[in-house]
Amino acid sequence: MEPAASHQPGFLDLPFALWLELLPRDGAKFPESVWKLFFYTVAWIYTCYLLFNGNYNFFHDPQSVFHDWHSGMPVPLDIYAAYLLQGSFYLHSVYGTICMDTWRRDSPMMLLHHAVTVLLVSFSYAFRYHNVGIIVFFLHDITDILLEFSKINIYLKQHGGQYQHIYKLLADVSSAGFGVTWFLFRLYWFPLKVLYATSVSSLKSHPVIPFYFFFNILLLAITAMNLYWFSLIIMFVFKIMTGQLAEVADTREYDISTQTQQESLASHSKTQSNGDLKDKTL
Repeated sequence: MEPAASHQPGFLDLPFALWLELLPRDGAKFPESVWKLFFYTVAWIYTCYLLFNGNYNFFHDPQSVFHDWHSGMPVPLDIYAAYLLQGSFYLHSVYGTICMDTWRRDSPMMLLHHAVTVLLVSFSYAFRYHNVGIIVFFLHDITDILLEFSKINIYLKQHGGQYQHIYKLLADVSSAGFGVTWFLFRLYWFPLKVLYATSVSSLKSHPVIPFYFFFNILLLAITAMNLYWFSLIIMFVFKIMTGQLAEVADTREYDISTQTQQESLASHSKTQSNGDLKDKTL
């Protein structure tokens, strides 16, 4: 597969990145993380509202996701809204990973993750397994919030020609929280709350539940990817502890050069003053 075109800076966050005078590569990645942080935060808060406002008890009683289940059952409007939000985001993420985002070393794995997520969202809605989907959203979005927040602070460490120690501290704290929540939410609660309900509890209440193996295979694929990424987190922590990395940083490899990113940012940084175009450099 050919590398995708570099991610185009956003309409609002590009001027902000230029005003901050971020380093060229950081300025190219900054808009993507700002957008993702906004989406995951809104989506997770809404999912928390669904699970803990008293109307649904799926998280504390995962077996209840299949209570009164039947094919073609109506989907509550509040859960439908969550599915519409998540489904549209991940459908766009497939397109964005291929055609918009900077192609990275982990892009094939991200593309696979987005594709599996789109299948899960689509078919779980079609076959009315939406109660399970709400738990899955809750357990995954929190780690993405901390990941994007960490990356934003990493990019902000060096801006305006100075090293900002407060952003280093924020990056360190949020990165530690990211690793802890990844293990707790994705590797502990996900099997306990989701996989057990879909593989064991579902058969107790509905012995001939449709597409049993199909959905569980997709959920196991998500689990395998979570384990793979957690192994990378462990390797990253090991490099920090052994001094191979001096500090928390975004170490993802890009298939396009820094010069290309710098030219892309420079082309967006032209401003008009007294009728003359002047180039701003980062």
